[in-house]
Amino acid sequence: MHAPRSGRTACEIRGGSHSIRATGDLFIGDVGQNLWEEVDVQSSTSAGGENYGWRIMEGFHCYNATTCDQTGLTLPVIEYGHTNGACSITGGYRYRGLRSSRLSGIYIYGDYCNGVIWGATQQSDGTWTSQTLLSTRLNITSFGEDQNGELYAADLNGAVYQLTDSGSPPLRRRAARK
Repeated sequence: MHAPRSGRTACEIRGGSHSIRATGDLFIGDVGQNLWEEVDVQSSTSAGGENYGWRIMEGFHCYNATTCDQTGLTLPVIEYGHTNGACSITGGYRYRGLRSSRLSGIYIYGDYCNGVIWGATQQSDGTWTSQTLLSTRLNITSFGEDQNGELYAADLNGAVYQLTDSGSPPLRRRAARK
């Protein structure tokens, strides 16, 4: 635990493609088994204990189950298939920075294998839509957020890139500090 500059106590846990911040909704980039990657969301008002369906579901699809009983399951808000070189979701963050007003509130995530970075937005009816924000040649291993809410993508080779929006968002390389 640490006390952010705002004075609030926050707990952050990171592992694999999951990013958890106790100060808001929980977005989970959930790596699939064979064909589908997914994003699950747990609301900050949830009491917890959601069942995201593993061993019954992969994304919105039944997976190797004798029955496909979805009773009590919390299904994902976004899924994408293993097409166009995609193979493994890298969960990210909801953009909270000040530099890119067009990205405000968008959940940013990517794929390790094809380097695509997407943005997911919740619609007024509660559903989510996702759009490609940037196609890269990166093997995206992680996303990070600085104290100002600006986002970064890390590549397998150790490079860290700041995500920016200037019409068509370029990546700026930023040296990693040791």
